[in-house]
Amino acid sequence: MQNLSSRPLSPEGAPPSPLPFTPLSSRKRTTSSAAAYIPPPGIIEVVSNNWKDDYLTKLAEYVRVASRREDLGVFEYIIVDYAAFGGIRFIGSPKQPTITIYQLEGAEYLPPKVFRGQDRIDSRLFPNIPLTAEQIFAMSR
Repeated sequence: MQNLSSRPLSPEGAPPSPLPFTPLSSRKRTTSSAAAYIPPPGIIEVVSNNWKDDYLTKLAEYVRVASRREDLGVFEYIIVDYAAFGGIRFIGSPKQPTITIYQLEGAEYLPPKVFRGQDRIDSRLFPNIPLTAEQIFAMSR
């Protein structure tokens, strides 16, 4: 398996991405308000025992923001549930480690993509990372 930690953090030499690279220093708008920041293209949440925050509360907030201002929506919201904390309605039965990806389309999030075991991750944010859910979970062991 390729060592991903040795990859550069800048876009130079990185595979093409569907999103433009915006340096963090230029992500702030002209005001000093915390709400003036441009949202990141993606958010990755790692679930703990407060799984309802990740599956319900935070997703509802991203949906609310995107429905008001499409340009403030998070392009992709990724939930990594390595210990199968989430409710059955979110990760299925039997409960098993799951990666769930919500993708913004216009002002709405598409139905989630759910990945387990040998399912290859299909992400618009990371289109050139050919990993399965199990390979991602194995990195934390």
